[in-house]
This record gives sequence, C-alpha cells and structure tokens, in this order.
Amino acid sequence: MTDDVQTLVDAVALGSIYALMAVGIGLVFGVLRLVNFAYGQLIMAGAYALALTNDQPVLLSIALCFAVVLALSLALELAAFRPLRRASPTTMLVATFAISYLLQSIALVKFGAIGKIVVVVPKLSEPVTIGGVHIRWITIMTIIVAVLVFAALMVLLTKTTIGLHMRAASIDPATARLLGVRANAVITAAVLVSGVIAAIVAVILPMAVPERLLVGPDFALRETIIVLVGVVVGGIDRLLSATLGGFTMGVAVGLLSGYLPSSGAWPFTSSVYLDSAVFMLVIIVLLIRPEGLFVRGRHAALERV
Repeated sequence: MTDDVQTLVDAVALGSIYALMAVGIGLVFGVLRLVNFAYGQLIMAGAYALALTNDQPVLLSIALCFAVVLALSLALELAAFRPLRRASPTTMLVATFAISYLLQSIALVKFGAIGKIVVVVPKLSEPVTIGGVHIRWITIMTIIVAVLVFAALMVLLTKTTIGLHMRAASIDPATARLLGVRANAVITAAVLVSGVIAAIVAVILPMAVPERLLVGPDFALRETIIVLVGVVVGGIDRLLSATLGGFTMGVAVGLLSGYLPSSGAWPFTSSVYLDSAVFMLVIIVLLIRPEGLFVRGRHAALERV
C-alpha cells in the first residue's frame, strides 16, 4: 500500500512539471497558432545556465537562468516567429523543428556531448516521511508552483488588459486588429510569459527528476515530445484542456514507470516498455476522443484560450 502511495505522489509531481510545460506550449499556440517544438530547447538553455553557474549564489544562478531563457525567447520571436507570422501552420511547425535541432547542435558544439551537472538547491531533494511515504520537498514545491502558475495565468488572461487582448487575438486576430489590439505586442508578451514558465521548469526539472541532473544537448527533448502529445490528447485549442492533457500524460508516465518492469535485457529495457505503453494509451484515447479528452463537445474548440 505504501509503495502504491509513493508511486502516486511521484506521478503527481511529474504530472505537475508536464502541466507547466503544457501551459507554456498551449499559451503560444492559443495566441500564435504555433506548436513550438523548440520549447524544450528553451528549458535546455536555462538548465545550461544553471549548470555553468553552480559556483555562484543560488539566487544569482536562477536569475541568470531566467535572463537566458527570456533573451532566447525574445530572439526566437523577433528572428523566426514574427517573419513567419503569415506563413502556413505547417511552415511554422517545420521552422520550430529546425530551430530545435539548431539549438541542440549549438549546445553540442559549445559544451560537448558529455553534459554538465546541475546543482540548484540540494536540500530540496531531501525527503520528509509522512505515514511511511517519502515525499521530497521539491515534490511539494513542484505541485504548489504548478497550481500558482496556472492560477496567475488565469488572472492574467481574465483580469488584465494584455490578457484580454491575448484572448481576443487568439479567437479572431483580424477583428482584434481592427479593434485596436496590437498583435505584435500581444504575441511578444505571450512568448515572454511562455519563456518565464520554461525557466521555471528549467529550475525544477533537474531537482524533481534525478535522471535530469545531467544537462546535455537533448535535455528536456523527450519531455517536450510527451507533453506535445499530451496537449493534443487533452485538447490543444483550449489552455485548460491542454494543461490537463499534459498533467494526465505526466501522471500516466509516472504510474507506468512505477508498475512496469524496471530492467531487462536489450532491447527490452524499461524505456521500451514505458514508451510503448504510453503511446499505446495515446492511440486508444485519440480513437475514442479525437477532439480531445477534456474538450466538452465537438464544437468547444472554438474557444482558443
């Protein structure tokens, strides 16, 4: 029983990280109609910033992480996303693929393939025992941060002028421009908010997932692919459904990691079992609910954000 609760707690923590990534991806899609495959490389850049400043004070290291991710997000918006604003969704998607692999190649040339260790706040990885269940402080913090970020984003979208402009631009960009909404400013704001969330994930992910203490060129790439699938499964046209989709994928991955065989002879390793089971579930869900698992009705996709 204790092992089951432990697995569930770890799965919820992983789901919270995936939900944060889904929020960042879903926000850009809602405003820009762009599935940003390069989102994982923003997280990678932030993690490298943390790894390269391990000898600096924690707050300075985290501040540099946010600065790097935000600067890279702004550069992508100005150099790639804005010139392709009127291009087809397929062209923009291919562009994000190219950007993703370009950033991976730059990291490989600059830092090598071995990777660098991230040390943020080691004490947060220490567990506290509650009823025989070991819960790390980073697990508690991850869940709280995910809830606070989503709540803050809801306030931004519903209670502020820039948030209302984001919603208007996502529903009908042409009409929004006629009504005085500055599309470029709104999209840039959405990209920067998404970058802030990516920086938060870059800080949390290495501490929450022990396998991610080593930062390499492919850091967060696998998580990005799974979250993108989760966003589609949940319902990509609405931020809430996309976030729930990402959370569900994280919980599913966490639960399956706990219950599936953890070792085996090549090629039947644990990752093969896990990936096969996860994507088999995805196929089943899409066959049953192609419009999205958390979308209410087939026409609910009209509400973009």
